Amino acid sequence: MRCVRLCGLLILALTGAAHSAVLPDDRADVFYSTYKGGGMDITGKSILVRKKFAESFSVQANYFIDTVSGASIDVLSNASVIKDERKQKSVSLDYIRGKTSYNVSYANSKETDYISDTMHLALSQDMFGDLTTVTLGYTRGWDKVSQRSGTAITPKGQADRRSYDAGLSQVITKNLLGSLTVEVITDEGFLNNPYRFTRYVDPTDGRGWNQQPEVYPGTRTSTAVTARARYYLKYRAAASVSYRYFTDTWGIRGNTFELGYTHPISNRWIFEGRVRLYKQGPANFYSDLFPRRDAQNFIGRDKDLAGSKNTTIGAKVTYAFLPEGWKFFKRGTVTLDLSRIQFKYDDFRNIKDYGIADGFAPGAEPLYKFNANVLQIYASMFF
Repeated sequence: MRCVRLCGLLILALTGAAHSAVLPDDRADVFYSTYKGGGMDITGKSILVRKKFAESFSVQANYFIDTVSGASIDVLSNASVIKDERKQKSVSLDYIRGKTSYNVSYANSKETDYISDTMHLALSQDMFGDLTTVTLGYTRGWDKVSQRSGTAITPKGQADRRSYDAGLSQVITKNLLGSLTVEVITDEGFLNNPYRFTRYVDPTDGRGWNQQPEVYPGTRTSTAVTARARYYLKYRAAASVSYRYFTDTWGIRGNTFELGYTHPISNRWIFEGRVRLYKQGPANFYSDLFPRRDAQNFIGRDKDLAGSKNTTIGAKVTYAFLPEGWKFFKRGTVTLDLSRIQFKYDDFRNIKDYGIADGFAPGAEPLYKFNANVLQIYASMFF
């Protein structure tokens, strides 16, 4: 099973290419994270090193491991508990020439039943007195999907991924920055999870329903548009707001709204807070309960395809334990990031804990909801 990547989001942010013609700082990071919620228990560990050469070229390498125990409820409902470990290796190269920066990166991720290779190319150009930055990016991925049953591994198919993105960042006033990003992703191949099943009405079954494997379309195209603004306040503080609209050919429509605030104190502390709201509609082939077996050509009961909403409240604090540096180190920091996420589903029901024996007819079980806690802690040494 492909592991949940929530614990790796910060690593992706740390390893991203610069969006202007300035190379990122030399640094070394040690990272640890946990995610607990919805039947999932995930831990992540990572080491990252980034080094510049001749002020125009930099290299970074990252090694990340996350370990999953348990499974989300739509897999647990089928009495299938997954334990797995994902190991990811990545390398990234940045080059600057004048006001143009170039980035190329490669990542390989391996699990028992999922292997992924990803190549990314990006270009960033500063213009109009460095007030405007234009970025272009292309990502190509190749995934091999398998299914594990005991010690047996059965190949299920492959998936090809292509992503195209373009962005514009603008200094609007001396205190206000704005940006707009458009991303188009195309997927083709085996796109569903081999461990998940749909359910359909079956009066002959004691549960009142039966199940069959999911069947997904072989292609998917999604588009996301993100607008961000950041306003710098007194005392070096800053407030930010962002909005993201997502749509795809499976019928999903998603809206994300986020507010953030950053407040430094002296040269040692940085406090940050954020609130994120997300809401989406269901895929056009999703149903919690189909009226019969093979009710339509494509069928799915993955809760990620259901109508849902979630709210995230997060706080982050960074402490500079070496604010003035030490020996050849310029600065040393440690960061703690905590998030609480509340998930609620509009049309996905809890059939693991409720059924006919509890007085609930098929399709009338309580709607599923759960809370998740995410902890991220990492130490950075700049040199």
